[in-house]
Amino acid sequence: MPLQVSDYSWQQTKTTVFLSLPLKGVSVRDADVFCTENYLKVNFPPFLFEAFLYAPIDDASSKAKIGNDAVVFTLYKKEASMWETLSLTGVDKEMMQKIREKSILQAQERAKEATEAKAASKREDQKYALDAMMKIEEEARKKIEDMKENERLKATKELEAWKECQRKAEEQKRIQREEKLRKKEKQIEEERKNVKHKSLTRNLASRYLAAKGRNLENMFSQKLKEDNFPAPRSVGNIKINFTPRVFPTALRESHVAEEEEWLHKQAEARRAMNTDIPELCDLNEEEKNPEWLKDKGNKLFATENYLAAINAYNLAIRLNNKIPLLYLNRAACHLKLKNLHKAIEDSSKALELLTPPVADNANARMKAHVRRGTAFCQLELYVEGLQDYEAALKIDPSNKIIQNDAEKIRNVIQGTELKS
Repeated sequence: MPLQVSDYSWQQTKTTVFLSLPLKGVSVRDADVFCTENYLKVNFPPFLFEAFLYAPIDDASSKAKIGNDAVVFTLYKKEASMWETLSLTGVDKEMMQKIREKSILQAQERAKEATEAKAASKREDQKYALDAMMKIEEEARKKIEDMKENERLKATKELEAWKECQRKAEEQKRIQREEKLRKKEKQIEEERKNVKHKSLTRNLASRYLAAKGRNLENMFSQKLKEDNFPAPRSVGNIKINFTPRVFPTALRESHVAEEEEWLHKQAEARRAMNTDIPELCDLNEEEKNPEWLKDKGNKLFATENYLAAINAYNLAIRLNNKIPLLYLNRAACHLKLKNLHKAIEDSSKALELLTPPVADNANARMKAHVRRGTAFCQLELYVEGLQDYEAALKIDPSNKIIQNDAEKIRNVIQGTELKS
């Protein structure tokens, strides 16, 4: 049974009631305050204070301050008047119970309204945050689309400018060819006139030489008869064997200086062995051979073991960094593994070593351009990729696959085909 507290003090004005309630040594944490417009309760076991207020108060703006072993209430009246007492007198237990229940219901309704208002405010805040996020994402998306459109327009302009340069160059070449043709026709016409002018002289000269030749032949025969020289030897054939050329092209179509330089570089590459590697001590003799390592890497590539193939090519390059096929094959492995920047580096290194351009390295140069162009396209650098594909077409103009891929890249740059 709680102990009712009666030793409280209170004062009032027409608008405010000041109530001081001692806590009687009870901890502040144990005090429970409940207040509505007609009912006030403070529970701090084993003590209890209840007040059925004389008139309604504004419980929303009223205050309670706990401290210094007391609870001090500042209660604001709804109507300005002086109260006769703090708590109603002559209230039976049934009326008290009704006031308590009514106060609890009011507190529950108020708490429910506060919870709903808080939930509504939270939903509004979430909606506002979502709208703001969607707006930011839309602006970012629009910015990205604008950047893509600008890049596409830029690439299209560059391609059109390049085509215009190519067209002007072709037009210049055509004009030069026509000029050469006119000069040649003019020269032929002049020679024809000279031939007509000299034809009579030539006929006379031929007759003179024929007569002179017959006289000399007669004189020579007569001299042979007089000197009794032996008769000329019988007719025979002399067989001459020529050293075969390294390159399949005919000599008149070849570039001898470039081919000799390429053969010299190949010979130097075969002699350039780096044996000053500490790891070589544990390798077999065949593993110290770059050609053996290249074949090993090719077999690993065929089984789709690209990482192991790269390791084989890496060791071969450490042994001999002058062999272009090692970089070209490693570029293919990097392309499979989507190491696009490394594929570009290896293809560029292979092209650097595949000089001068001759028929013997044409196929390797074409592959290097295609692999580097593929890496550029996968990085969405379509203009650079198209340049490599067109360089490959110059080497092998009849390659239908490269022609189709180059056309697809042009369509992507012009925005008429989806990227793949």
